[in-house]
Amino acid sequence: MSETEVTTAPRPLLLADGRPADRAWSLDPALKHLNHGSFGAVPLVAQERQELLRVEMERSPVVWFPALPQRLASARVELADFLRVSAGDLALVPNASAGASVVYAALSLRPGGEIVVTDHGYGAVTMGAERLARRWGGRVRTARVPLDADEDQAYEAVVAELGDATELVVVDQITSATARRFPVERIGAEAGRRGIPVLVDGAHAPGLLDSPLADATYDVWTGNLHKWGCAPRGTAALVARGPLRDRLYPLIDSWAAADPFPDRFDTQGTVDATSYLAAPTSLAFIERTWGWPAARRYMDELADYGARVIGGALAETAGADSDGAVDVGMPVPGMRLVRLPDGLAADRLEADALRDRVAVELGVEAAFTSFDGIGYMRLSAHVYNTAADYEYFAEECVPVLGRWARGN
Repeated sequence: MSETEVTTAPRPLLLADGRPADRAWSLDPALKHLNHGSFGAVPLVAQERQELLRVEMERSPVVWFPALPQRLASARVELADFLRVSAGDLALVPNASAGASVVYAALSLRPGGEIVVTDHGYGAVTMGAERLARRWGGRVRTARVPLDADEDQAYEAVVAELGDATELVVVDQITSATARRFPVERIGAEAGRRGIPVLVDGAHAPGLLDSPLADATYDVWTGNLHKWGCAPRGTAALVARGPLRDRLYPLIDSWAAADPFPDRFDTQGTVDATSYLAAPTSLAFIERTWGWPAARRYMDELADYGARVIGGALAETAGADSDGAVDVGMPVPGMRLVRLPDGLAADRLEADALRDRVAVELGVEAAFTSFDGIGYMRLSAHVYNTAADYEYFAEECVPVLGRWARGN
């Protein structure tokens, strides 16, 4: 929970014309959308902008594609301004996993080299690290970090895995499965002192954190703009500084291969790059309508309220004498974990199956995760959500989850 717990429902955000905020999105009104953190949601204004760009592309592709790199360079300036970094340090990639893959491809053969990850890491990114370690004939070392570890404990757990054979550290800024922060600045500083490059997976950071790279001490950071930033899907940033920067190339070789970083990422053949060009429209819409500080404050208050309402209902269903709050050690704004009853989501496959069942049978898009054999519901609020969404889940869905947990 945040330092200031919200015990009353936050007032819903409204559009400038007084309509509910969700009217600016095309989300299915027949569903409750409580899982913004997985795939985001694109406002209508950005969808319309992207469609206009696609029409322009299809009308005259021979004009469109040669001019595209210059347009992408201009978009990078706007996106870099949002992230408060230099446009010369920022390349555009489809998602954070692609950014991680760019880094893995850039590292030369390190026979016997080791890669340090954590047990909170995003599965796809960790799989890429494992594949790289196999190519080296090395191994991945996993730092075991308790869910409720504070900053010092998390830092010490990761640093304890560093050794003479460590060639790369991969650590999440905000974890996907456990909705917590990691002290990436401290980890980056210590790894840098030892000459070890650090890749920070900041998939959830853009939009959720005010300035995710303000105190960066690490070599490469990658983050999704299509999550909390609400950009069209397939829009992410790769920010690189330090020795690795000039060795980073797009995963597809194209005609700009000889250009410097990040310009060489702007030419990718016939890839549909309209998501990149429309991304500033999403960011500007939220800034113009509510302002990012107010939007983040609302999301955090609503996540707090949702955790109390749903967590309390789940705890009551499970017969636990608590409010269902889960201590994640280093909490983040806009995201919370609540514990599920025993028997639900004990591993990733069960969590995914529960997600699908809840969507089909209960009409709710929700995120369920597993950590250390325990199932959780991950709440991730955005501006289009309201307290009523969470109250509905607590009243209508939690009793069903209780029956499912008991095998009924």
